[in-house]
Amino acid sequence: MPAKANSAFMKPMTISADLAAVVGKGPMPRSEVVKALWVYIKKHNLQDPKNKRNINADEALKKVFGGKAVVNMFEMTKLVSKHLS
Repeated sequence: MPAKANSAFMKPMTISADLAAVVGKGPMPRSEVVKALWVYIKKHNLQDPKNKRNINADEALKKVFGGKAVVNMFEMTKLVSKHLS
């Protein structure tokens, strides 16, 4: 029997204006927000080359990350969740 998808994780969420500037307009599920965020990070080469777990924020991401210039990928999901409702 296949595992049931977590419906809370797949539920479309409303996205803040700051986050929408990075990932596009919502609503979209949290999983899609995280995917879009990684596309943006890789496209703009924002991953730290020495420590791949760290994201070097540009101006758009600083708004999402609460003004922080460097965020690790685990902290990133917590900060992004503040922009979803």
